[in-house]
Amino acid sequence: MKNFLCLLVILMSILSCADTKEINPDIASLEIDFKIQRFDSALANASIEDIEKLKADFPYFFSDRFNDAYWEAKMKDTLQAEIEEQVAIKFPEIDDLTLELETLYKHIHYYFPNETLPKTITVATDVDYRNKVILADSLLFVSLVTYLGSDHYFYQGIARFHTKNFRKEQIAVDVAHAFAKAQIPPPQSSQFIEELVYEGKIIYLMEKLLSVTPRNEVFSYSPEELAFAQNNEINIWEYFVSKELLFSTDKKLGARFIDPAPFSKFYLDLDNETPGRIGRYIGYKIVSSYMEKNDLPLRNMLLQDGESLFNNSKYKP
Repeated sequence: MKNFLCLLVILMSILSCADTKEINPDIASLEIDFKIQRFDSALANASIEDIEKLKADFPYFFSDRFNDAYWEAKMKDTLQAEIEEQVAIKFPEIDDLTLELETLYKHIHYYFPNETLPKTITVATDVDYRNKVILADSLLFVSLVTYLGSDHYFYQGIARFHTKNFRKEQIAVDVAHAFAKAQIPPPQSSQFIEELVYEGKIIYLMEKLLSVTPRNEVFSYSPEELAFAQNNEINIWEYFVSKELLFSTDKKLGARFIDPAPFSKFYLDLDNETPGRIGRYIGYKIVSSYMEKNDLPLRNMLLQDGESLFNNSKYKP
């Protein structure tokens, strides 16, 4: 028994080392000017007399659309006070988040040296799960109220397949996703293969930018969901091929295999066992196969049209 336990400890150590990811030294050594501005804290600690200072510090929040009366009402609103309290409990400080996003931004600067890194601001107002992160030109807003933990009482009534990723571990993932979407041209046609490759490009780029983030988190999957995708890659691909879906323009395919959902829809008995958005995994594998077989810069790949990329990927699970 003692020998077995020793062997188990050694095996776990080996596996732990194998899972360890290290940042490219060339990326880690980059110097960037980065900090997070906390509008959530500033608003929570402000009084009506501080509105002019808030305007000076955060001018992008104050426009004709949101006048002083709007912010005065916000400061008196009991629900807003509760949101600010819950955010302060979950995020009393953001040193870890700052380091995580700084690392992400170093990766962005490495792969896209001509891109201006956005000014990053945290906010805490309404629970809007469709806009957890907003990238608008040179500004990036992170809604901390949507990262309080999967089971937070604020999220009652929101589908579980959404709330399972309302975790702080997903903040950098969502930021990377917003940046990736801004870099990749949308599909040139409504063919399913174009959509698969487009989603695959997004995930592939995200994984490059999140080099130390576990792959399941990049996919917003649990480890079990990612394992299902990996173990059933051949079956999923054969289904797409046998049903002649690749070049179909059926708009329902996006809802079945790409859009957020509790599970993917093969119309089989095992559907409830599948993770949603399984098409993204196949798209990622196609793009990975293409990059393994073609020597070209990352940015060049991102500009390839989906059908040409697929034809030159020689993808075969």
